[in-house]
Amino acid sequence: MISEETARLLNAYLDGELDPVNGREFEAQLAASAELRAALESMRGQSAAIRAVADYHVAPESLRARIGAAAQPVERVRGVRARWWRGAAALALVALASVALTLWFVRPGADRELTADLLASHVRATLDQRLYDVASSDQHTVKPWLSARLPYSPPVNDFSGHGFDLLGARVDFVGGRQVAVLVYKRRQHVVDVFLWPDPTPAPRRTLTREGFNVESLSRDGMRFFLVSDLNRNELGDLARLLAAHAAAP
Repeated sequence: MISEETARLLNAYLDGELDPVNGREFEAQLAASAELRAALESMRGQSAAIRAVADYHVAPESLRARIGAAAQPVERVRGVRARWWRGAAALALVALASVALTLWFVRPGADRELTADLLASHVRATLDQRLYDVASSDQHTVKPWLSARLPYSPPVNDFSGHGFDLLGARVDFVGGRQVAVLVYKRRQHVVDVFLWPDPTPAPRRTLTREGFNVESLSRDGMRFFLVSDLNRNELGDLARLLAAHAAAP
């Protein structure tokens, strides 16, 4: 039975609210405690179940009406100053309404949960010394190994000529799905590249969480997430290489 304080830390960890120092300490506790990991998975399952049945509503008609009214051409008034102020007010209202709609529809919790899953997988693999299930720098060995265990064939490339050595790969479970994880090494830094099919284009994003950098990109129907303590610039170099070679041969 976990304590009330541990439950509080679990909630904070799940929401990505722990600072880097406390986050790493808690991840070490997770790696050492099967009970704690089971509690975390249970909380994630409860969160997913709640989202599955929760009600989501479209924006109220009153908000839509205000946006429509603000978008109408500003009526002519006497004087340049009056016309400018009317136009500025309309633009400000449209901008505020756009922000309101964005906040209404966006669900940042899902992004936080996926990021927490990715970080947990990276840290767990590092602490357990189980970085890969197949150890090979040969893409023609790694790719068939992954294809035999997943319902898709992920692109695999060795970028050793650019300073990123392919160590191998593993299959993991993040975001409610089985995914391929390519493992690269840059000097003493390990980079996990999580990838799975996703036909929806997504902009490239970079964030820092719990002392790790996370970079995401979408290319050729595949979604990539790079997780490492490598600095942002070099992690971005690998992201660009992946984007350029994303298409599976």
